[in-house]
Amino acid sequence: MSTFTIGGDLTVGRLGYGVMQLTGPGFVGYPADQDNAIAVLRRAIELGVTLIDTADAYGPLVTDDLIRRALHPYPENLVIATKVGVTRPRAGEWVPVGRPEYLRQQTELSLRTLGLERIDLLQLHRVDPQVPIEDQVGTLADLRREGKVRHVGLSEVTVEQIRAAQAVTPIAAVQNLYNLTNRAAEDVLDYAEREKIAFLPWYPLAGTGMADPGGAFATTATRHGASLNQLALAWLLRRSPVILPIPGTSSVAHLEENLAASDIDLTAEEFARLTR
Repeated sequence: MSTFTIGGDLTVGRLGYGVMQLTGPGFVGYPADQDNAIAVLRRAIELGVTLIDTADAYGPLVTDDLIRRALHPYPENLVIATKVGVTRPRAGEWVPVGRPEYLRQQTELSLRTLGLERIDLLQLHRVDPQVPIEDQVGTLADLRREGKVRHVGLSEVTVEQIRAAQAVTPIAAVQNLYNLTNRAAEDVLDYAEREKIAFLPWYPLAGTGMADPGGAFATTATRHGASLNQLALAWLLRRSPVILPIPGTSSVAHLEENLAASDIDLTAEEFARLTR
């Protein structure tokens, strides 16, 4: 598997694992089968995953607890990225809260729940429009100076917001919606590539937009003996060296399928056909 170095000092395999689906219905509470969730996490490590993405809002704090129970003490090469800045009043609701005291509180909770002394990558889950972005990112920068955070990242942002954040502190990663059939964040990806910022596309599997029997997606997948999900991930890995897909699943079989996408080498012609 190819690698990328986040922030200049955290080298990870480019295909990671996102844990949001290891929660209960509506991403609230614990899953019905916690042993299965723990098995998925342990299998990810066995298969060479070195980047796990979580958030305090998943559960809330459910996935952090599962990660610790499954993997602590952590492998030395494992990077756990997490996010703060969203509250979950109820299932289906995701409300940005960027007040500095809240961001600090949730970071402290994440450290405790994960069993960490320092978070390798802390991302602002969403920019709260009610709070100046400089104050939100400034809180994460303060935590970095205090040694509680190694690198700061952002999630679902514009290029202008990245620049505003960079005026406060170095930005090591950006996490935006991006996949083969939804490329609205192309400008953010291009900026991340120029700045050597890691780009973690959420919802990387592209969904039903690839359902084209007999078309470019299906024929290319058949040629490689791959599933459409694997093809979507292979396309992302080919699209830019800064892209670090973090596909999520609650199934060991699907996890193994997703990670096998790193073995698919699309030709320049195949990539061009799929990109149209």
